[in-house]
Amino acid sequence: MQLPDESIDFQYQNLIASPGEGWSLLQELQAQHFIQPERLEAIRHLIMQVRGQVAAERELRDPPPRMQPLLPGFMDLPQQMLDGFRRKGDASDLGRVLAAATRLRDQTDRVLVLGIGGSSLGAKALFDALCHTYHNELTPKARMGKPRIYFVGNDLDNDALQDLLELLENHCVDPELPEERWGAIAISKSGGTLETAAAYRVLRTEAAKYYGSQSPYVKSLFVPITGASGKFRDLLRAEGYSDEQLLTIPDNVAGRFSVLSPVGMLPAAVMGLDVRAILLGAAAMTRRFLEEPFERNPVLQYAAVHYLMCEELKKNVRVMSVWSRKLESLGFWYDQLVSESLGKQGRGPTPVTAVQSRDLHSRGQQHQEGTRDKIITNLLVKATRHPAIPIGMADRNEDDLNALSRKSYTDLQNAMLDGVNQAYLEAARPTANLILPVLSEHTMGQLLQMLMLATVVEARLMNVNPYGQSGVDVYKRHTNRMLRGG
Repeated sequence: MQLPDESIDFQYQNLIASPGEGWSLLQELQAQHFIQPERLEAIRHLIMQVRGQVAAERELRDPPPRMQPLLPGFMDLPQQMLDGFRRKGDASDLGRVLAAATRLRDQTDRVLVLGIGGSSLGAKALFDALCHTYHNELTPKARMGKPRIYFVGNDLDNDALQDLLELLENHCVDPELPEERWGAIAISKSGGTLETAAAYRVLRTEAAKYYGSQSPYVKSLFVPITGASGKFRDLLRAEGYSDEQLLTIPDNVAGRFSVLSPVGMLPAAVMGLDVRAILLGAAAMTRRFLEEPFERNPVLQYAAVHYLMCEELKKNVRVMSVWSRKLESLGFWYDQLVSESLGKQGRGPTPVTAVQSRDLHSRGQQHQEGTRDKIITNLLVKATRHPAIPIGMADRNEDDLNALSRKSYTDLQNAMLDGVNQAYLEAARPTANLILPVLSEHTMGQLLQMLMLATVVEARLMNVNPYGQSGVDVYKRHTNRMLRGG
């Protein structure tokens, strides 16, 4: 297949043991902590078998009990949404997402995204990665009319919620003025998540107070996204929403795999992002996964090396080391994806997100000389959005930076990345680089889909089900019992 110019690349040579003659301490350490080339070669046949299994799972309509839950709908969803939009236009799922986004953008200055876990983290990753770093601080003109975005309903922090209510009270005085109106996107597949359900009730009450309980704004500016059935859909129907007014999460898409459904695409569209480019990038990655050989397939490469590192070399701490602050939330989204998909049967890696070069000043010592239980993947953006900022000459040189006056911030970061990788290589600490050519809607679509696909492949290599998360039901059951006095 012809790959787009913005294709992402996975480089993992710094975790493959180097052949050498004689003996050295480094070779001995690499033999213990790096993947042997022959082992990676030996696993290729199994990897290709698993790819066929994962691809075939998309076609199963009535899986046997041993395979349940089976929720592979995220794989084909991006292309399905694009195809539906081409055929049906505004009547399609994507058309309805875009219409709701236009309504919120045109009629509000603040939009609250209510959700937790998979209902929130993907949208937050897109917001931080692709919007202005200080988006909410910009004037409406500088934001080009896009509303401020706030993420709520993702904890039970009383004071944080009250601070938000006070913010709305102080800045939203006249509901007839678009710049003083606020709206919400409320996301819950089942309605059984306590944090989001409680926040929805509180904020819905506040909206009724502000707009008036009979105002059409209460309904038109609260856009719900939910499953085809469940408590939340029942509540919404009781509040007067018709099924046509609700955006639906497909039954065969699990929460942590739902970022490319309306769950992530509606907030992204409200932010003014090109959601079609996100979906195109994701669809391109699915095709790459299904069609490309191992040598050009980042999904298979990523799944294979991380499986071997965790299961065979016992590197149980998986560090996503992001070299842009704008990708920290992407790391948090990936934390959930890995934890809930692979953390089963007493197995699975512990994901950690680090932001560089910031966290080199807190975790760098441990990564260099601490326990040998980590694999570090550097998530990099090759080209910056803005011209490189020069260090420049100064009259005073007590900081000794004049020698670097011709260097830029980009030069400093590249040198630090190379220095860190070299230091880890010399200490036999395994690292890999996941490289985005640019930070764009298309590359983010690729990245999100790649990490979801790789996680499913890795789960199948481990022989665990990537879709269920029965462990989280235990604390929810105890919490409910304690709240209700049972």
